[in-house]
Amino acid sequence: MNRSIYIMALGAFGIITTEFGVIGILPALAKEFSISIDTAGWLLSAFALTVALTGPFTTALTARINRKTILAMVLAVFVVSNILSAFAPSFTFMMIARILPAFLHPVFWAVAASVAAREAGPKDAPKAVATVMAGLSIATVLGVPLTTYMADLFNWQASFYLAAFINLIAFAGMILLVPSMPVSKERSSNVSDSILRSPFLWIKLSTTLVMLAGMFATYSYLAEFLSKITQMSGAEISIMLLVFGGAGIAGNWAMGIWLSRNVMLTTRVFLLSLVLTHILAFQFGGYFVPMVIILSIWGFIHTGGFLAANIHLTAYVPQQSLELVNSLLPSFYNAGITVGSLMGGYVIAHYGTKQVIWMAVPLLLLAYGMSFYTQKKTVATAEFNEDAVSNKQPEPVLSE
Repeated sequence: MNRSIYIMALGAFGIITTEFGVIGILPALAKEFSISIDTAGWLLSAFALTVALTGPFTTALTARINRKTILAMVLAVFVVSNILSAFAPSFTFMMIARILPAFLHPVFWAVAASVAAREAGPKDAPKAVATVMAGLSIATVLGVPLTTYMADLFNWQASFYLAAFINLIAFAGMILLVPSMPVSKERSSNVSDSILRSPFLWIKLSTTLVMLAGMFATYSYLAEFLSKITQMSGAEISIMLLVFGGAGIAGNWAMGIWLSRNVMLTTRVFLLSLVLTHILAFQFGGYFVPMVIILSIWGFIHTGGFLAANIHLTAYVPQQSLELVNSLLPSFYNAGITVGSLMGGYVIAHYGTKQVIWMAVPLLLLAYGMSFYTQKKTVATAEFNEDAVSNKQPEPVLSE
């Protein structure tokens, strides 16, 4: 199963490279299709919006398909999408080619995270999910630079060929090396219905939204902050973003270990640490060397937020409903990112770049407060506790 988890991590790398790799070639695409840069930006925005709106529905529609089959199918669609994008004769054609895989993007995350957690068992589930999500972390560090480099070295089409190749390797690994994973249908609909009626689920999903909003209120404008406040050059900013992402890979790995030991404590320490880092950035953001150190710490903490948001909810739901919950998470992730970016942009436009810190801090503290919402039963009511025990789940008690 470890082999399967690493292949899913490679698939995650390919999918995220496809989603965010376009960032580095937007100017080239704008020039190629004679459109404005903000119009070209819809290649990213439309992708994220599609993921946010369709995640639960596409996951539900594919719920009865063998898990290996659906993962391979998603990767195949991403291969085709990148090839079509490379041959796009118009911006409209490329937009359609980009949106096509966005419908299945949340399916991959829902299935991969659920399979990793289920096969690893309750104790090692956070580390298994962290391995899959390491693909996301590495893609955010290397995906954009790689696709941008390919465009500079050859042409913008080469960026899509690279993304297609990465997804093709993951597809081949999925077909050849991953065992069949039939769907378990035991009482899943009853458990899922119970979860969807539970306030716990929606409070925790709302916590996820607020957490991501706090993270991205500043992260979305990190380059702007480093340029205007720290007075870094373009080359220095590129290096610092690479450092930020590299530290994030290590942070994601560490977060998986710490979450395996104590989910709620780790999540709360993460939020308070991120608050402290923001305050330090506000105080010392104008000084080059201190900001380099702060940025390294910030990157180490920041990337683990995706994993913390996942585990602080999924650790307490029955195995039968992991995919349902994981299908909802990408929608709330993307909603949180959108809200945070909009709020951060509003503060910058009206109060200045440095003050964006004070948009993130209250959101992170709000998420910290919301993390104390507890109940004595998990989202599955008492009638499903037998399922949790039979699947060797930890006792679903969230009270301190």
